[in-house]
Amino acid sequence: MNTLATVYDPKAVEDKWYEYWDKHDLFKSTPDEREPYTIVIPPPNVTGVLHMGHMLNETIQDILMRRARMEGKNALWVPGTDHASIATEAKVVNRLAQQGIKKTDLTRDEFLKHAWDWTHEHGGIILQQLRKLGASCDWSRTSFTMDEKRSESVLKVFVDLYNKGLIYRGVRMVNWDPKALTALSDEEVIYKEEHSKLFYLRYKIVGEDGYAIVATTRPETIMGDTAMCINPNDPKNQHLRGKRVIVPLVGREIPVIEDEYVDIEFGTGCLKVTPAHDPNDYMLGEKYNLESIDIFNDNGTLSEAAGLYVGMDRFDVRKQIEKDLADAGLLEKVEAYENKVGFSERTNVAIEPKLSMQWFLKMTDLVKPALDAVMNDDIQFHPAKFKNTYRHWMTDTKDWCISRQLWWGHRIPAYFLPKGGYVVAENIDEAVKLAREKTGDDTLTAADLRQDEDCLDTWFSSWLWPISLFDGINNPGNDEIKYYYPTSDLVTGPDIIFFWVARMIIAGYEYMDMKPFKNVYFTGIVRDKLGRKMSKSLGNSPDPLELIERYGADGVRMGLMLAAPAGNDILYDDALCEQGRNFNNKIWNAFRLVKGWQVADIEQPEHSRLAVEWFGSVLSNCLAEVKDLFGKFRLSEALMAVYRLFWEEFSAWYLETIKPAYGQPIDRKTLDATLGFFDSLLRMLHPFMPFITEELWQHISEREDGESIMYARMPEPSATNDALLAAMAEAKEIITGVRNVRKSKNIPGKEALTLQVVGEFSNPCRGIIAKLAGLDAINSVDTKDATAASFLVGTTEFAVPLGNNINVEEEIKKLEDELQYTRGFLASVEKKLSNERFVANAPEAVVAGERKKQADALSKIATIEEAIKAFKG
Repeated sequence: MNTLATVYDPKAVEDKWYEYWDKHDLFKSTPDEREPYTIVIPPPNVTGVLHMGHMLNETIQDILMRRARMEGKNALWVPGTDHASIATEAKVVNRLAQQGIKKTDLTRDEFLKHAWDWTHEHGGIILQQLRKLGASCDWSRTSFTMDEKRSESVLKVFVDLYNKGLIYRGVRMVNWDPKALTALSDEEVIYKEEHSKLFYLRYKIVGEDGYAIVATTRPETIMGDTAMCINPNDPKNQHLRGKRVIVPLVGREIPVIEDEYVDIEFGTGCLKVTPAHDPNDYMLGEKYNLESIDIFNDNGTLSEAAGLYVGMDRFDVRKQIEKDLADAGLLEKVEAYENKVGFSERTNVAIEPKLSMQWFLKMTDLVKPALDAVMNDDIQFHPAKFKNTYRHWMTDTKDWCISRQLWWGHRIPAYFLPKGGYVVAENIDEAVKLAREKTGDDTLTAADLRQDEDCLDTWFSSWLWPISLFDGINNPGNDEIKYYYPTSDLVTGPDIIFFWVARMIIAGYEYMDMKPFKNVYFTGIVRDKLGRKMSKSLGNSPDPLELIERYGADGVRMGLMLAAPAGNDILYDDALCEQGRNFNNKIWNAFRLVKGWQVADIEQPEHSRLAVEWFGSVLSNCLAEVKDLFGKFRLSEALMAVYRLFWEEFSAWYLETIKPAYGQPIDRKTLDATLGFFDSLLRMLHPFMPFITEELWQHISEREDGESIMYARMPEPSATNDALLAAMAEAKEIITGVRNVRKSKNIPGKEALTLQVVGEFSNPCRGIIAKLAGLDAINSVDTKDATAASFLVGTTEFAVPLGNNINVEEEIKKLEDELQYTRGFLASVEKKLSNERFVANAPEAVVAGERKKQADALSKIATIEEAIKAFKG
């Protein structure tokens, strides 16, 4: 007790125990004969910092990890970071700009030196921050998606998929990010509703005085128009068949083509066709062999090919062209219009559909085993509702655009030959060998080859994460991949279900011929208490490290988990962390109370013997409940079950029952049992609250250096005494009834009362009832005392004679008021029942309900009248 502080101070406990765990390598794992339990961390951006989403995700992973250790499994949690091509390159470019340096002024190698400097400077900060949360990762295994092993794995997979004919290079319509200056995959485009305009433009019909009217949301692209299209089944545009029209302002003649693709109901039924800047127009261009004019530079300004507005930004052109079209009499009208516009997930800039030479991965055949695995529950989603989202993604999969026009990332291992064509190889030596074979020119050297400038999509490295962490690509069948793969559980957000989860499953079946994990637990989004997504701009996103400083890591972990049902959004409020901190204090104070009792070799009181047996059964039931909830990934409910067990059953009932009288010792048998219960409770709480539980567990008894609650086995449920549980449940109701009488009559707790039981009473917990209700006797009577306050438990009536603790006039007044109210209620019921129409037409159950109300009211009136009579004597 000398070493246990009066008040719990997380700062004095948390760093101390994290250093202890680290020093003794308690997070480390190597293959052995135990059952493995493996989680791979969703790698955060290497230059990122901890936010509330990370806090939730890593807390859940740590809870699962710590419980697995306590179940005797060989638990491994592998940490690591992601190189995050687009985000990191953007940060490096911004920093260079502040120094007056443009990316274009640097060579690739010079730029990459700056990028690596940035990564070494900022990288890994988030992993250091996770230690504050208590994350029990095996830090010796920390990996990075661009470290040597992972990079080698990525290039090996690219070459393999290329050799299988699954990777190809070609000009396709892609999503272009004009800010990041790179192509994006479809999954990296976020569609948002926008208040925009629908412009009705006048295209002069060649050889006639009339105009064809075209409705478009993008008048700035008319310089790229190479056709107008109508639906051949559209009666209102039959006069345009076979005609040519003139593009407004541009003056170029273009043909009118016909295709059923055109929506007759949209606008006027006339569609401008711009093959270089719209995916659907691109398909029409391919079908009708139309010219494709790319009018945009990579940065979203208009190119020389546009002929007009050259060098202006696309959105500035939209404003200007509206004025110019109106001035030229070529703008019929403008309407307000709601439409969905695609934005880059990373830069939040409107994407530009653009024809571009890119590398693609064919997905059609790859997705099938990955789709089947989830739909037949070989891989289980928690909650299962996300199976529908997954199926939607996986049944409409386009080829994956895997190239990015960036320098930071894995450079595509394709090498162009001097006279055209290319080879794909893991390294330059292999490339030279293949180049010589392909060309028949044995004089070719590395200097003759030019490597593709593009990088691979970041997700092309992270989709291999569960395999590459155990070097399963470079060294298939090694001891670690055989032992740790498939991993056990993945914890992630549903927003990357296709970006990452689906692709890892695809890679798992392609390279391991098996699933990468058994379960996927989807967290919700952390929102503020008003339901808004947390963001810096709203100022509603607290700094997790400040919360830990204020409430302690255990308090914050518990606060998040109390409101974190799987898959549902979390409405965060600081009050949750306060509740967590208060619970820490409750645990601490309860432990100090127990350890502060003097012990003596005296006989165990009967009420203590019963309390020990009862709580043993309660504990066992809770252990079974928590085990079941963990099996269903209902971690929030599991925490609540342990929280209620400690706060209500253990503290409010058990400890109050066994607590010795002031200044008196406790018997050794009860104290030993209580410390045993405390040990079990700390083990149950440890996955959720690792720091306080370690501190108190170390105080329960002497421990060896290196010993930790982390490896103490989780208690298992045992047999329960159901009869005693039922008896104690009744006893608690009786005690509560007596306490309510005390409260309503303002009777001091120290004043002993007598309890009357009308009829027979055989509850074995009489001693507990007497102690906790402050009774000097429990008597069975045929008729209760006239002045008694009574209550029912089940069908048995209990009464507390009030004697001098009652003001007769006040009691009569209360009873008369209640009698008046009940008579009024009875009158309203009888009025309804006297209505023949109601009785005849209302459902039978409703009428029966009213008759029961009538009978109950009559019974209550009789009881009240009898009580008034008794008081008046």
